Amino acid sequence: MAQYEPVESPDASTLFPYHDPTPPTLADVYAARRTINGLLPETPLVRADGLSAALDAEVYLKREDTLPTGAFKVRGGLALVAGLEDRFRDPGLIAASTGNHGGSVAYAADRFDVPATIVVPEDTTAAKVDRMERLGATVELHRGTYDQARERAEARARVEYLFCPVGGGSSAAGYAMTVGRLTDATVVGVQSERAPAVHRAWADGTLEPHDRVETFAEGIATRVPFALPVEVLRADLDEFLLVTDDALRRGVKTMFERERIVLEGACAASLAGARAMADEIAGSTVVLQVSGRNVDPDLFRELTE
Repeated sequence: MAQYEPVESPDASTLFPYHDPTPPTLADVYAARRTINGLLPETPLVRADGLSAALDAEVYLKREDTLPTGAFKVRGGLALVAGLEDRFRDPGLIAASTGNHGGSVAYAADRFDVPATIVVPEDTTAAKVDRMERLGATVELHRGTYDQARERAEARARVEYLFCPVGGGSSAAGYAMTVGRLTDATVVGVQSERAPAVHRAWADGTLEPHDRVETFAEGIATRVPFALPVEVLRADLDEFLLVTDDALRRGVKTMFERERIVLEGACAASLAGARAMADEIAGSTVVLQVSGRNVDPDLFRELTE
């Protein structure tokens, strides 16, 4: 088996010679779309009557949670594994994840018969670990945070505002370089103030890791900003908000009460951001990315009581 040594990285992550840190182009996005066409269903864009009334706006939900893994990240997993070079197929894939990224890698690896190992923090939701194992991935628990695990692993309507959660920034970067470039919509990223690493990178241009992560929303609990998505976000993201964890908790409860949609804490960032800009978006057509529904049942009960 070939051995690879790390090369110089622009951020605090580990980069190997086979990684391409070049930001994607719109042509790359359309190529990826062709690759996964037929592998995944198109996710619906549906009007949210309760939230439209509450925010005095035309609110639509981009239901990424309806994808097979329950989260948007499966698109990236399939695009990666579909184009995997032969030299990597036998040794397989290794990824660090708090759950949704690992689920996407496991799903894609299972679809294309490639072995996969997912390294997760020891406090990862049991349901997420079980799903990855059912897809055939080997799951290794690692004591510590997501970033420590990573280190070990080495509307068809006229949209005026689009809100999306930001963890590592891949989804927000995708929306910024597509919806942001191709329409007049204002694309707004939203991150927890208790895990603001990417917001700081966007605002100040630094790729230094943040000194702590204290949010309960593990899907956006990122301490280390990554150079590639940050470059895209700094170029194309219109606005970037920080919200409280209490706002995320309220978002989970509100979405269930008004729309009967189960959210994980990270996903509630979209609604929290829209609420923070309620006066500005009133009367507008707004899309909230519903990025994932893989929440621990006990935590969900606690958040919705």
